[in-house]
Amino acid sequence: MENQFFVDSGHLSPEALEKKHRLETDPACRKNHMEYLPGMEIIESDVCRQVMEQRNSFDYSVYTARDVRAALDHDTCSVEDFKALLSPAAEPFLEEMAQRARMETSKHFGNTVYLFTPLYIANYCENYCVYCGFNCYNHINRMKLNMEQIEHEMKVIADSGMEEILILTGESRGQSNVEYIGEACKLARKYFRMVGLEIYPVNTDEYRYLHECGADYVTVFQETYDTDKYETLHLLGHKRVWPYRFDAQERALRGGMRGVAFSALLGLSDFRKDALASALHVYYLQRKYPHAEMSLSCPRLRPIVNNDKISPLDVGEKQLCQVLCAYRIFLPFVGITVSSRESAEFRNGIVKIAATKVSAGVSTGIGDHESKYTGKEDDAAKGDEQFEIDDNRSFDAMYRDMSGEGLQPVLNDYIYV
Repeated sequence: MENQFFVDSGHLSPEALEKKHRLETDPACRKNHMEYLPGMEIIESDVCRQVMEQRNSFDYSVYTARDVRAALDHDTCSVEDFKALLSPAAEPFLEEMAQRARMETSKHFGNTVYLFTPLYIANYCENYCVYCGFNCYNHINRMKLNMEQIEHEMKVIADSGMEEILILTGESRGQSNVEYIGEACKLARKYFRMVGLEIYPVNTDEYRYLHECGADYVTVFQETYDTDKYETLHLLGHKRVWPYRFDAQERALRGGMRGVAFSALLGLSDFRKDALASALHVYYLQRKYPHAEMSLSCPRLRPIVNNDKISPLDVGEKQLCQVLCAYRIFLPFVGITVSSRESAEFRNGIVKIAATKVSAGVSTGIGDHESKYTGKEDDAAKGDEQFEIDDNRSFDAMYRDMSGEGLQPVLNDYIYV
């Protein structure tokens, strides 16, 4: 593995430091981010072309208040209407957009809000993504849970009442291979009714294997649909290959996954264009795979270790609310997740308007659910967190708060026979 010696904690070797410097300063030392690496499956699909044609031609400065007014008056939101709702011209209409979004959410989801929790089982990574706390050059405590530790973490979470879990790893095939993740899925099936995965993208046959092991759905963050910006942020590793990442959800659906989730990390590039591309990624795939469940997340960039190499673009709560309302109006049937990156106050408000799913009892570290869920300290090693969260509420607190807001918390809506 080309950079396996980078992933350990502690100081980098002189060879590693030299390579890191070359990657940062000399683009010629980096692999072409649009070319597939050996072993990566190439699928025939026109979705990427459709999304990128719309994204690259999107000039949000041309939309006017009249365009926004027309979009809100239409019963069905077209792609052109959606563009207007994402534009700066829509900002004075935010209250009206929220009312329309609330109506669509109520029509299709009632007053329900789904609860889940993530479980990070490893934080080793072979990518150099300059904004990520797990990246292979960061000096953090690395850890990979064994199956006994994974089952212990799962039991602690399940004992809290949670019925849906999202399993995450750092992007390292060397440390967290597909078989390892599959065994984790089999354990999860013992404790949870819904099992999601947020791992490195894999091929169709590997998604099929993971589905057979118990995984229901797959989440992949494209991070940004700006291919030029993507190249400057992902300097090393399989994640650098932009088109392979783009097609991950389609491969997962071809592999039998019931659902897929999409997201850009708002703040890495132009958030309006990334929001458009994320939603259109869902829109076009939904037409090819109408049986599949699809959902959107809308995370903003959060502080992480050593994150002094990029200049994040500011995305305020008002802009985030605009994007979420536009998503709901354009894609009324799609699930929308708002993560613990956001404040409790914001999440309490947005679930009444557009969001349908929130995480609770969240830890982005490795092996620390015992202490966080029960208050019982142990001497076991822990792995460092990927990023800082804002909303630290426990599952019980989130359940009470959602009920207190007049919502119906849902832990699972599937019956397996």
